[in-house]
Amino acid sequence: MGKPVCAVVGVGPGNGAAFARRFHAEGFAVALLARSTELTAALAKELSGARAYACDVANEASVTSAFSDIARDLGDVDTLVYNAGSGSWGNVEEISPKDFEQSWRVNTLGALLASQRVIAPMKKAGRGNIVFIGATASRRGNVKTAAFAPAKAAQRSLAESMARHLWPAGVHVSVVILDGVVDLPKTRLMMKDKPDSFFAKPDDIADLVYRLTQQPRSAWSFEVEARPFGESW
Repeated sequence: MGKPVCAVVGVGPGNGAAFARRFHAEGFAVALLARSTELTAALAKELSGARAYACDVANEASVTSAFSDIARDLGDVDTLVYNAGSGSWGNVEEISPKDFEQSWRVNTLGALLASQRVIAPMKKAGRGNIVFIGATASRRGNVKTAAFAPAKAAQRSLAESMARHLWPAGVHVSVVILDGVVDLPKTRLMMKDKPDSFFAKPDDIADLVYRLTQQPRSAWSFEVEARPFGESW
């Protein structure tokens, strides 16, 4: 029997890479999905057995192709972590219809397309995990989130619908609501005045996500919030 397979959709230098490293450390074969393989190819060399796949989550053919390749190369996906996200910031008068649609396509349509590629094998096996990486924007629309908040709200509603449908089949669908600024070199540069405690650490978020996938069936969580202890909420 081969290694269990974790597909991380939306792998960048922060949370996506941390998710990949965490599941790899737990013995998973990791599929790294991003629009470009520039970063993921290097990460795949670092993580033995990992594979990098180019995938545009807003394009159905691209998603279908990527997941077909994963099944061929690594096997059926046991855990899907959907980390792809896109935000266009502006109020309702500033955003364009294109901005609005693109945010929905990346945050919601892509989540649907990726999920549909892994559900059947999970149901057949009677187990599996699908984790959506959400945001507090899914719960409230702020002035400058006229494109992003509706997309994240739609993603959360999709996840909830999926959870109600798939939990009885043994597939644990969940959402992690992230509230805070992720600790990255670029965010540190932009916010030089902020203390270390201000930032959300990718490794800590990855640990939370992994532990969420290990919950016993008698006590599954659907929605978990994660924020730095000093975050105002």
